[in-house]
Amino acid sequence: MVDSVGGKPFTVGDRNVGRVERAAPLRAAETPARTDAQPAASGLGQVARDLASVPPVDSERVSRIRRAIAEGRFPLAPATVADRLLAFKLNWTGDDQA
Repeated sequence: MVDSVGGKPFTVGDRNVGRVERAAPLRAAETPARTDAQPAASGLGQVARDLASVPPVDSERVSRIRRAIAEGRFPLAPATVADRLLAFKLNWTGDDQA
């Protein structure tokens, strides 16, 4: 026999409710003990600050490309630019709907 997909009707005898108990009182949060990981964490903060102060691009490469574009030596094909932009967009996130 196949069970119904919808809700099951109940009768008066089906109204059993579990007993509700009082919640335990909250305790104050304990302060964690200092560990050796804390000096490493402060070192990571310094590394993050150092990396944030430097631009994430190769300035020399950008200037070479700009010179090549200005001199007409850099091949700019509109179809290639469009293809790369579309590929970048499609790989941006896996949640995009087609």
